[in-house]
Amino acid sequence: MTKKKVRKPVRYRTLKLKLTMRQKRSLENFCRSRGTTPTKIIKKSIRPLLDNYAGLSPCTPRVSANQLKLFGTE
Repeated sequence: MTKKKVRKPVRYRTLKLKLTMRQKRSLENFCRSRGTTPTKIIKKSIRPLLDNYAGLSPCTPRVSANQLKLFGTE
């Protein structure tokens, strides 16, 4: 008999988000109409935006040729 491989526990991070009263009311109404929770709706909404960026390092923005030379670098 083979033993099952032990999975690592998933680490979660807390994220605080501020919404206006109108946005909160809209989110609650949307969730009630779909029969789901606000957390699931938010996670489902941002998943396509974040899935492909976990392994990438942040890049520095490119400076255009028309930018002022404030720092004296060529």
